Amino acid sequence: MALGLSMESTGGGDILPIIKFDAKSGDFIQQDRENINGTWEKKETELSLPIKIAFDFENLQVGWLSFASGAPDFAMVKIGEAMPAKPSDEHKQAFRLKIYKPELGIREFSHSAKTVLKKMDVLHNQYEAEKGHNEGKMPVVHITGLTTVKVNSPQGELRFKAPEWSISEWIDRPSAMDGAVPSAA
Repeated sequence: MALGLSMESTGGGDILPIIKFDAKSGDFIQQDRENINGTWEKKETELSLPIKIAFDFENLQVGWLSFASGAPDFAMVKIGEAMPAKPSDEHKQAFRLKIYKPELGIREFSHSAKTVLKKMDVLHNQYEAEKGHNEGKMPVVHITGLTTVKVNSPQGELRFKAPEWSISEWIDRPSAMDGAVPSAA
């Protein structure tokens, strides 16, 4: 091992677990990975609303996201930096950030649906307006329900769900958010 690197597969165990939101069904889904006999498998659990989760807006990323290859392909920068070039026609504008709930640990949350991007824009405006009075703290976002959004398209009227959320409180930044190694879950 001239390079001093381990050549054994880690099996993807260092991937940060996610919370995903299905804009068609309106489901928030906790996604975990389990190593079963040497194979990593996804385990999905629907989260019931209402729910409170701390959002790491301080490190929010914006940019581009594509699932064309079957896996997420991000081209992101920290909010406030110049947007990266769009990598391909399949990439859509998106955001990505870490979220935290003691029972779930640190998770990643990202989205590219315009209905969700619009709601995130409003939520981020609330964060910007309140952060000056909450130095060193993280906002806790209270997700209380869903709004149905109807969109006219060439295929006719489409229906999507968008989260109803707002910052309900501010907490001390959990030490787990800074320098924590992602769990294997």
